[in-house]
Amino acid sequence: MITLTRNKPLVLVLLLVFAIISYLSIGGQSIGVCYGRNGDNLPSPSDVINLYKSNGIGSMRIYDPNPDTLQALRGSGIELILDVPNPNLESLAADASAAATWVQDNVVNYASDVSFRYIAVGNEVLPTTDSTAQYVNYVLPAMKNIQSAITSAGLQDQIKVSTATYSPVVSNPYPPSHGSFGDGVSSFINPIISFLVENGSPLLANIYPYFSYTGDKQNIQLPYALFTAQGVQVQDDNLQYQNLFDALLDAFYAALEKAGAANLRIVVSESGWPSEGVPDATVDNAKTYYTNLINHVKEGSTPRRPGQAIETYLFAMFDENQKRGLETEKHFGLFTPTQESKYQISFS
Repeated sequence: MITLTRNKPLVLVLLLVFAIISYLSIGGQSIGVCYGRNGDNLPSPSDVINLYKSNGIGSMRIYDPNPDTLQALRGSGIELILDVPNPNLESLAADASAAATWVQDNVVNYASDVSFRYIAVGNEVLPTTDSTAQYVNYVLPAMKNIQSAITSAGLQDQIKVSTATYSPVVSNPYPPSHGSFGDGVSSFINPIISFLVENGSPLLANIYPYFSYTGDKQNIQLPYALFTAQGVQVQDDNLQYQNLFDALLDAFYAALEKAGAANLRIVVSESGWPSEGVPDATVDNAKTYYTNLINHVKEGSTPRRPGQAIETYLFAMFDENQKRGLETEKHFGLFTPTQESKYQISFS
């Protein structure tokens, strides 16, 4: 008969393994950072990879399959979200062989030593948004063709196919439990949700308390957006909210529940705060937001999904001087183009 005493080392090892797994799945969530390249003064991809590694940043999102970046990622161990840019959606939706070629060239050729995690097929495409409505009919067909190519390559368990959406897809986000996919978007988003559930993929969502706050200052206070509010700010039935990030994310979860996808996981594929351009875009506010967001997602979960880790990607690695739009768009970087940290924050 084998006694517990003789098996004590094995028991301790098993307990240690369980503790590590629990830590990785509940707490200690890896922080990712989005790597945009809309600048004419940015470091080389190899220098960027070294900067990620030296700062303990374990995950990256890139917005197109740039060969130099993919080459620099080889052997780095950095997990990757790779985007299919919106202008490419039509061709990949129309032609399965084009999707197969895209996957071969940009994924399979690197998959032996690049840690692909998700393919984001399109970014912030919505029928109610003038700048992206032209792509609406191509998102799901492109997702299906990319998925077929990933499956043919035998990578379907390693790499999940999704799309990145954002807060305007959710109607009635206040209080969070009222969140839903309204009539203007439901016919677009619901089939995508069904695809994600069928394939075991998460929904990618860009969550920006900054934009919600600046768009409704009459009803949203700055401390609520920066994670610095004291006490409960929103009482939603039996759920209590102290920060806007959780409220926005849980409005997504409420909408998914109403769409019949209560178990679908959300990955926060972008979240950030600018440091320049308007009065609320300051270095102090940005540092406060990023620091508190990192601490929050490493430690906890949302009221609607207690115990569920919040996989999160900060936007963005660098200030990008060629970004279009408002001046603030150029100032979301955590680092300057000379690789200096703007905020001296810890990612690990």
